[in-house]
Amino acid sequence: MAIIITDDCINCGACEPECPNNAIYEAGAMWALKDGTDLSGMYTMKDGTLLDSSAQQSPISADVYYIVPDKCTECQGFHEEPQCAAVCPVDCCISDELNVDSHDELMARKLRLHL
Repeated sequence: MAIIITDDCINCGACEPECPNNAIYEAGAMWALKDGTDLSGMYTMKDGTLLDSSAQQSPISADVYYIVPDKCTECQGFHEEPQCAAVCPVDCCISDELNVDSHDELMARKLRLHL
């Protein structure tokens, strides 16, 4: 499953540079699928939505750092554990129960994001 940042976030930013998929963004920041990935062209999101990978998307949170679920691989294929959770000083990076993925799905996402 993807990781989510809770409202307990203190906006320290420790998590952002640790993400190998560039899936973490500052509160209020626009995001794009191609940010920090090898993506180009159209990309099919988990919900079936087709997005241009370079198109800027609206922020998911205006209050705290946030993780784009379709870019999160829980660091599978990179690290033994999610690095955002490992460095978070307030333990606000937790499993997102609304975005559950199998290990195989996470690895397939990693391969799509990083050709």
